[in-house]
Amino acid sequence: MSEWRNFTEIKKYQRANTYDYNWVAENWMGPNPLYLAEELCENMNLRPGMKVLDMGCGKGCSSVFLAKEYGVTVFATDLWIKPTDNLRMFEKAGVTDLVYPIYAEAHALPYAEEFFDAAVSFNSYHYYGTCDLYFPKVYSRLVKPGGQFGIVIDGLIDENGKGTGEDGFHSGKWWRKHWEKTGLVEVTACYDFNDPKSTDEGLFITEGFDTSNFALIVMTAVKK
Repeated sequence: MSEWRNFTEIKKYQRANTYDYNWVAENWMGPNPLYLAEELCENMNLRPGMKVLDMGCGKGCSSVFLAKEYGVTVFATDLWIKPTDNLRMFEKAGVTDLVYPIYAEAHALPYAEEFFDAAVSFNSYHYYGTCDLYFPKVYSRLVKPGGQFGIVIDGLIDENGKGTGEDGFHSGKWWRKHWEKTGLVEVTACYDFNDPKSTDEGLFITEGFDTSNFALIVMTAVKK
């Protein structure tokens, strides 16, 4: 059983808080994906009819949320969860007309260039996106000019502090520079949000984990 059920809601996430706690607890694979999605989408302009890549979607909670709340068509892409399992979840959620489960690895994505209006990732991009070539040669090519990017990632408060280099962890400043130096995007938001040391806010289970230099980083950008 997830300890998330015992957490207090974060009141600002009014959309996310309408979803069943048990459903989220059974399908999450990290910090509350609906809170991450709602926070990120406050910095984006998603509209019905858009095609959105949800990269590293896990069990698909974020994909369901994007489809239901913003009316976008979501390509729920993951390597670790079988697409058939996600399809069954999407059927139960009533979103199979808007959400398509895709099995793919981050470096071998089966999509045409400039296919998407937006690409998002919740708590996974830092595992595959730190290479200097990944964003310009793979990820950015999937989105149309004028399209949007959005990520929420585990990261660091201080780039030179504890945890540097572990599991792709970097600071928000590092990630901003990482994308801006490609010359392909304009970063529109980049900030740390929430306090990971507060285990009563529904985002984290931090028992036994040193969070002294840990942050969740939100970053959005528009393709030039």
